Amino acid sequence: MTARLKKIILSIAFLPLLIPTSAQAFEAGNFDEALNNFIQPFTSLYAKYVFFPIEINGQDLPLIVVWLAAGSIFCTLYFKFINIRGFKTALKIVRGDYSNKDSAGEVTHFQALSAALSGTVGLGNIGGVAVAISLGGPGATVWMIIVGLFGMSAKFAECTLGVKYRVVHEDGSVSGGPMYYLKQGFAEKGWPRLGMALAISFSIFTVFASFGGGNIFQISQTVEQFQIVTAGHTNFFFDYRWVFGLGMAILVGLVIIGGIRSIAKVTSKLVPIMCVFYLIAALSILLGRYEQIPEAFMAIINGAFTPEAGYGGLIGVMIQGMRRATFSNEAGIGSAPIAHAAVKTNEPATEGLVSLLEPFIDTVIVCTMTALVIVITGVYEHGNGLSGVKLTSEAFSSAYSWFPIVLAIAVLLFAFSTMITWSYYGIKSWTFLFGKSKKVETIYKLLFCSVTVIGATMSLTEVVNFSDAANFSMAIPNLIGVFVLAPVVRQCLISFMDKIKSGEIKSNREIEAAENA
Repeated sequence: MTARLKKIILSIAFLPLLIPTSAQAFEAGNFDEALNNFIQPFTSLYAKYVFFPIEINGQDLPLIVVWLAAGSIFCTLYFKFINIRGFKTALKIVRGDYSNKDSAGEVTHFQALSAALSGTVGLGNIGGVAVAISLGGPGATVWMIIVGLFGMSAKFAECTLGVKYRVVHEDGSVSGGPMYYLKQGFAEKGWPRLGMALAISFSIFTVFASFGGGNIFQISQTVEQFQIVTAGHTNFFFDYRWVFGLGMAILVGLVIIGGIRSIAKVTSKLVPIMCVFYLIAALSILLGRYEQIPEAFMAIINGAFTPEAGYGGLIGVMIQGMRRATFSNEAGIGSAPIAHAAVKTNEPATEGLVSLLEPFIDTVIVCTMTALVIVITGVYEHGNGLSGVKLTSEAFSSAYSWFPIVLAIAVLLFAFSTMITWSYYGIKSWTFLFGKSKKVETIYKLLFCSVTVIGATMSLTEVVNFSDAANFSMAIPNLIGVFVLAPVVRQCLISFMDKIKSGEIKSNREIEAAENA
């Protein structure tokens, strides 16, 4: 164990001494309430502007959601439905057909996809779908899927730019993402000051989002699920939440010390396992009630276009589906390009194509499976006011009493993978603001792990609201960059596809076949 590793673990271990450790203090909520009251004026004002709504048929539609939808639709049309025509090529790239181990970068296409997926496939799929259905009915699922399909094009554009304008450092490490293509791309256009201003604002928003939605929300929801599972058996997860947070902080710290290579190594194994694990759990319920699946699909489709009056009408269902899909797959937010930028490739469009698989897996597959479980079990109709992960847990337990335990493990895996990926996003934004050095990175890692310990003890509504606002704020500068630099993305795509057609770029399978001939 290195001296630096010992220092980080010891620093994390002493964190509980800096916060109230009595169960009575946590249960009374005095600290939570005081902090909430302190930051409430700031977070409310910030969220008010970020989620400024327009009223449609009595429903509030935040303009930021319109902004994200506009970005996805624009990319789909501008790149001629790349989300459909590029799907087959994306699968070939992921399996390594066009990989070159000598290309610049740190991770493979599959590892980059896994790392990015670990930041999106998570509690947004488990709890976010439940929120959408509880507020908008089963029909909200259709709109989540539609937003996910269009979001594939936005992911393609932003991740292509992430590779195109990335910076490869002397030690071989890579930094990329919206802050870099905003800075460099706008400088090429003759707008260096505007580009730098947008890059700095994006980085600040990302740091805040990494602490909130990428950390506090994940650890607090995980503890909550373990409380559900252990209620009546032990008070450990009620009285010693900080101990659970400490354990998670140490695990996260051990992974993020190694940087993107370490993160990619873990997520490339963890993401497939947790996705399969969760989908098997959902499938076991669906297969057990297979005769109800057609009825569930009809409820989802009918609810999307002819919703019951109690759900607020068609516009209300659309809004709930769009909002939760955006939270789930983060298309247009700008987070994924930070992970995808580290891929080993000399062709930016290859990783753009790989990234379009993200919303498909995240929203179209995982979210749909969750929605079917919730609809088939019927818990959304008699959920006793439950929402989020609690409603999903109720849906699973209604089929098998022991399923919440399985879900607790899935939630833990989802939360852990999301946290380590968002810590990487935060580090890259932090070093963009304060410079790249081991000391600067260590400061951020300590802060991130500190938030994990403290966040496990809290239920800070205002902090989470602030992090959500910061998350959506990232889309403002990011999509400005995508709109302005769209011609660059198109040129990267044309160049790559032309090289394949001309034979300049051959798949590894073609090369092997030629060698064996």
